[in-house]
Amino acid sequence: MSGSSAAVIGLGYWGPNVLRNIMEIDKFDDVYVHDINDNNLTRNRIKYPRISLTEKYDEILDNDNINCVFICTPPVTHYGLAKEALLKGKNVLIEKPMTVSVKEAEDLIRISEEKSLILMVGHTFEYSPPVEKIKEIIDGGILGDIYFVSMSRINLGIHRKDVSVIWDLATHDFSILFRLIDEMPRKISAVTNSFVKKDLKDVAFINMKYDSGIIANINVSWLSPKKVRETIIVGSKKMLIYDDTMSDEKIKVYDKGVELLKDPDSFGEYQLTYRTGDIYSPVLKSTEPLRIEIEHFLECVSNGTKPRTDGYCGLKVVRAIEAAERSSDKNGEVVEINAG
Repeated sequence: MSGSSAAVIGLGYWGPNVLRNIMEIDKFDDVYVHDINDNNLTRNRIKYPRISLTEKYDEILDNDNINCVFICTPPVTHYGLAKEALLKGKNVLIEKPMTVSVKEAEDLIRISEEKSLILMVGHTFEYSPPVEKIKEIIDGGILGDIYFVSMSRINLGIHRKDVSVIWDLATHDFSILFRLIDEMPRKISAVTNSFVKKDLKDVAFINMKYDSGIIANINVSWLSPKKVRETIIVGSKKMLIYDDTMSDEKIKVYDKGVELLKDPDSFGEYQLTYRTGDIYSPVLKSTEPLRIEIEHFLECVSNGTKPRTDGYCGLKVVRAIEAAERSSDKNGEVVEINAG
């Protein structure tokens, strides 16, 4: 992207990964970084001597050469930072969750459309080779009709100070689920608790039901002796397990199932027949999902095309999280997700 510059906002947990990929892709004339923590700035300046440092966000906003802004700050700051960047005519890639309210997400979409700018959300798992392969398997009808999806994302820590475990971890699973199933769930319920710190939910069990009959469950927790990153998908033909903690064979497809057959020796009765067949693990690309995501963003900026994870994609996730939080606050009461 000759003649243009980029800016990375926030160099805490995720920002350095974004910066590393931008520097390796090497498409910009200049790369600016902004953080309110001097140590974060200095540490990254040592690794990348040619980056430009600034403690003032206004310097980023007022620099007309910067046309791409990568926002990697705490979720509660996403809306304000992204809005200012969009109003200044800059394309924005904002990390998950897009915002902390539906209203904020809708406002960012409106501004980006009015100014014909690219607004993209960093749902990194949607760009991961395993999720793409699962999407291909589902769309190819290999699993048959989807019965249910069960997802677990649990480990010991890291306890966030600013958002609940739903906003922190379930964002990943909602984005994956919405990528795999071309349908929004109609109803959602969530049971949570705050075991370690009052009013900071650290465990959540989320249930969803679709109009098509599919049901889904998401379990997220900062309190588990074991790190689990697992998705189970059960279909009418086959079943699939996606284990993201595995170094290889992250996906396994099981030729297992159960069929209801009519018993010819009975008077109209049926019997269950269980099927156990082969297990296979598809070969996956080893490309880093974040690299794919950032390259996709730059391509969309260059060509003016719609990102896979655009503002509306981010809005769907925020809408689901808000509904789950409302259910949790009502002791697990079932609430409807407004399709919007």
